[in-house]
Amino acid sequence: MPLRSLMLALMITFIWGVNFVVIKLSVSEAPPLLVAALRFALAALPAIFFIPRPQMRWQTFLGYGLAVGVMQFGLLYLAIQLGLSAGLASLLMQMQAFFTAMLAAFLWRERLPANQIVGIALAFAGMAVIGLLADHHTSIVGLVLVLVAALGWAISNVLVKSAGKANMLSLVVWSALIPPVPLTLMTGLTSGWASIGHTLTHSSLGFWAAVAFMGYFNTVLGFGVWNWLIQQHGASRVAPLSLLVPVFGMVSSALYFQETFPPLKVLGAVLVFVGLLVHVFGGRIVERWKVQGVEA
Repeated sequence: MPLRSLMLALMITFIWGVNFVVIKLSVSEAPPLLVAALRFALAALPAIFFIPRPQMRWQTFLGYGLAVGVMQFGLLYLAIQLGLSAGLASLLMQMQAFFTAMLAAFLWRERLPANQIVGIALAFAGMAVIGLLADHHTSIVGLVLVLVAALGWAISNVLVKSAGKANMLSLVVWSALIPPVPLTLMTGLTSGWASIGHTLTHSSLGFWAAVAFMGYFNTVLGFGVWNWLIQQHGASRVAPLSLLVPVFGMVSSALYFQETFPPLKVLGAVLVFVGLLVHVFGGRIVERWKVQGVEA
């Protein structure tokens, strides 16, 4: 991959990692579901006037918007607002890779290779360690919510695969029109309708800057550049770089919020991350060993 493309990929993974810090800052000032609604509203507008609609079945389009907007990000924002650290959230959201593999195995009878089974086992062992340490910094409710959020991400991955060759940027931008309605309704029902008006009229400039960052930089720019990189260089070269997202997320969270991690929590995080590495790279390593064995 050329240096220019590599630097673009690093920039996007950095933006996506730092985004977890931005989420935590924004949900401290406004109801989390409303923050998510505003983020998607900005992601859709004004981009829908310049980007063509995705060519896909409306059921898949609607399902994708709800899975990403309500299930993935709505619950992620809520988990962070309930006390889950931004750094840990950035790592645990990567459980989507395992959930995607398991959903594919269930829906399409795709066989799970040995490396994916080992990776899943390691990741869930790490989750168990983190869950045993649940306290006022890592609530068990927050852990459950972020896992359901990761499942929402996995469901959206399955829907994208079933949609065929859809333009991802078009899908991301146009599907962003869907989440604001249910997220705003849920905000009114859970936080009170007055909280919506108060957020819109009394929020700080920093809050709106955070929402704009999430809507434009994290969503539109992030997905636009990332999918361009995949088109130019292939998913096999670009996708593994997404493993840098939790690295940037945990480092930026530790630096900004001065988070400390007990040894057992570090062990749990390491197990999850090693599970991701085995899941992504294990198959390639085994294939290389087989080739080297044949050549020998």
